[in-house]
Amino acid sequence: MSTAFPWQFYHEDPGTSLDVQQEFCQIGAGFRIVKIYSLRQHGGVLNLRSKIILMADVPAWRQRLRASGQKLVVTNGCFDLLHPGHVTYLETARNLGDALLVGLNSDASVQALKGPGRPVNNEQDRALVLAALESITGVSIFPEVRATEFLKISQPDIYVKGGDYTLETLNQEERRIVEQAGGRIELLPMVAGKSTTGLLTKLKVANPGGA
Repeated sequence: MSTAFPWQFYHEDPGTSLDVQQEFCQIGAGFRIVKIYSLRQHGGVLNLRSKIILMADVPAWRQRLRASGQKLVVTNGCFDLLHPGHVTYLETARNLGDALLVGLNSDASVQALKGPGRPVNNEQDRALVLAALESITGVSIFPEVRATEFLKISQPDIYVKGGDYTLETLNQEERRIVEQAGGRIELLPMVAGKSTTGLLTKLKVANPGGA
């Protein structure tokens, strides 16, 4: 049975070269390869990768944001298997300010935090998926287990963490860096029943043989 694809990929300006990539799109139970084109939106080319910022470039990016008078919200985490809890949290965080920068734990730091078998998705894939979210202004991969160095260079106006933390259980060096730079900390409630660990458990139950 063939699968109908509702998307139509097109290019309005034949004089502009296209960056065409082969990507797998999963529809229902099967896989089909489709071509992804750069699309023009509001006169510009949509380029998700432009939202992925090298750590070395964060200070200049931050300075431009400050010069424009925008309030920066920062959060960080592994964001391995994106789920509704993540996107709700990120949307709420973004609505606290004008821009949202996500610090993404590198593969090595995720393994140190979560143990063998994690992350499921590598850091470049995780960064690209995050960059696709409208709520996110920028994504930067950092190598450390803790976000201290990332916070020093990003200098958030608001630092957001999940409601499973309190100000007392939050890493106190992270707290000190944010508060000494004039930022404040917001703790957002978690979405009940939504977690990467829960998803992985369901997948193991559904497919115990691992095939």
